[in-house]
Amino acid sequence: MKVLYVINSLAIGRAEKLVADSLLYYKTELDQVDLLALKKTKKSFSERIPNDIKIDFLTKKRLYSPILILKIIPYIKKYDILHVHLFPALYWVVLAKLISFSKVKIVYTEHSTENKRRKNKVLKYLDRFIYRKLDFIGCISEATKSNLENHLKTRNKKISVIFNGIDLKEFLNPTANSDNVYNFFEKGSFILIQVSSFRVQKDQKTVIRALPSLPEKIKLILVGDGNLKLSNEELVKKLNLQDRVKFLGTRNDIPMLMQYADVCILSSLYEGFGLAILEGMASKKPSIASNVDGVREIVENYGLLFEQGNEKQLSYQIMELYQNKMYYNEVASKCYRRALEFDIKQMVNQYIKVYESVI
Repeated sequence: MKVLYVINSLAIGRAEKLVADSLLYYKTELDQVDLLALKKTKKSFSERIPNDIKIDFLTKKRLYSPILILKIIPYIKKYDILHVHLFPALYWVVLAKLISFSKVKIVYTEHSTENKRRKNKVLKYLDRFIYRKLDFIGCISEATKSNLENHLKTRNKKISVIFNGIDLKEFLNPTANSDNVYNFFEKGSFILIQVSSFRVQKDQKTVIRALPSLPEKIKLILVGDGNLKLSNEELVKKLNLQDRVKFLGTRNDIPMLMQYADVCILSSLYEGFGLAILEGMASKKPSIASNVDGVREIVENYGLLFEQGNEKQLSYQIMELYQNKMYYNEVASKCYRRALEFDIKQMVNQYIKVYESVI
């Protein structure tokens, strides 16, 4: 079986990392595994992909150019299945198949519980047309599936939940001792970490606002970049927290940073899945997340949930973990046990069964 994985780019992002990490496991089970990234970016996960997997890029310029449809067509004839992630790759692949009259099967992974297209009167109907042309849709959570079915006005057997997975060994056994590598804060600090891009969705400001009511020893690391990073830095200055908050930008040493930290946090307004919080759980860290669809399915009854935007409740939960070592260890243990259910190999095996069924 020959499978081509198609994604917008290999830029630093959660869906992109998922694809990069999974290719090694797909490669051991399939006859041929290749990757097509529509746009080449400066920062990427290319180095995570095995050298014997072919990677092609279509452009360095416009991701939303319809010209990409024509560039995709030559690839369609070489594969049995195209496994697509994200928009606009979804649209371009489906339209390329229609124009070329190909019989290739298209599998799509739905990563979002919501997006702007679903609120646009025109794109809403175009979306439904495009999704009808797919042979299978894997939703990364129950909330993702439910919202997509409501959007498409259908309950279809070709839409199923396949949870994202992570490479557990990467987070259990980082390649170096983080205590000897990092000195962001003085020894004895109790360190919180959030790994997420700086977008409205991620709401890092709630975590920042939780700090003033907590002891000085409690510090915060924020990993990621985005257009709201500056406004978060300004909030830190306004609250006089410069000595307690570090902005690390985009990093490729997330497993070691997770080990360095004491608590993992995800304060999103909404999420399809919440891969970053699962990585914290796999690192045997107590994890706290906003009580929103997608994340709730992972964290509830294992880690801690707080009302989205409620910094007082968040600071209370952090304080409980800080003051009570027994409680800290109990939550950490439950988080780790939960993370074991999301090994990336399980996700890969489920998709291989999908490939076999659609062919």
